[in-house]
Amino acid sequence: MKTFLLMSLLTVASIVSAQKPTEMKVWPNGAPNDNGIIKENNENPDSPSNTREAILYIYPAKNGNGMAILACPGGGYSHLAMQHEGKAMAEWFNAQGITYAVLRYRMPNGHHEVPLSDAHQAIRIMRQHAKEWNIKKVGIMGSSAGGHLASTAATHFDAETRPDFQILFYPVITMNPDYTHMGSHNNLLGQNPSEELEKTYSNELQVTPQTPPAFIMHSSDDGAVPVANSVNYYMALVKNGVPASLHTYPIGGHGWGYGEGFIYKRQWTGELEKWLREINK
Repeated sequence: MKTFLLMSLLTVASIVSAQKPTEMKVWPNGAPNDNGIIKENNENPDSPSNTREAILYIYPAKNGNGMAILACPGGGYSHLAMQHEGKAMAEWFNAQGITYAVLRYRMPNGHHEVPLSDAHQAIRIMRQHAKEWNIKKVGIMGSSAGGHLASTAATHFDAETRPDFQILFYPVITMNPDYTHMGSHNNLLGQNPSEELEKTYSNELQVTPQTPPAFIMHSSDDGAVPVANSVNYYMALVKNGVPASLHTYPIGGHGWGYGEGFIYKRQWTGELEKWLREINK
């Protein structure tokens, strides 16, 4: 019995050790812009708020298939749901041969350019380490406000920062006050942004034929971020000839991430796994 217990503990310790990520500062020499936040709140590391330093947590796949995913947790552009919308998915993606990274991006605090600059730099970092981590394709993933950041990176890019694909969980897409998430809107753009700025960050209006392929998930009863965000983005992708897959579920609300409480978890994980295999051919 003692031997069995010891072996079990060793196995658990090995798994925990294997899951420990490599941490990298996104801007080791200082960021090119500032969000004006003086002090971070890190009392809960799974939900830090007022972040002013961007950190990348990398989980390299041991037997990589060439794919990598950069995850942007949600939190209304005020805090970050680092666990269930970020780190909790590392083992699942690694098991598919996918190198996985979670971005602890800086909160905008009304400085709209800050989160996107962090996402762009994180993509650059992953491509700089492509040989070391066996990366051929880098996709971006995001949940809720993190889905807005991911879709912004997928529609506002240059040759160096364009993601190869995008995965969006119940994303904020638009900054149109009629159906955006107003907390994300105000935290990103400020209380009284111009109509032009709202349009710039309404990503359904920024889709082009160069926008990368998308896998989108949303619950029809989402009371925080209306499902119209995903539907309108999907329609814009289709209109521009961009391969897109939209999965809507009748119930589930908002913020389910990798949680076991979402009754359609088996469906979305299965569909996403198949989609990732298809786009990696």
